[in-house]
Amino acid sequence: MSKENMKAYWKENLKYLAILLSIWFLVSYVFGIFLVEELNTIKFAGFKLGFWFAQQGSMYVFVILIFVYVKLMNTLDKKYGVEE
Repeated sequence: MSKENMKAYWKENLKYLAILLSIWFLVSYVFGIFLVEELNTIKFAGFKLGFWFAQQGSMYVFVILIFVYVKLMNTLDKKYGVEE
């Protein structure tokens, strides 16, 4: 792989990481801490939504983001010809 391709690959990888980590931050920190009072006015599966995000939602979102990252990286690897 050429240097330009390596730089493009790494740049795209960092873009994916920034987006996915921003989503995780939003769900775990903003929804679970800052907006908890507003979200607690909504019920989800019998629990207040703010409580759900703080206790379980952020973990579920994190696991989903792992699978999304795997899918994105497999696609990126194929695009640059470095798949296993």
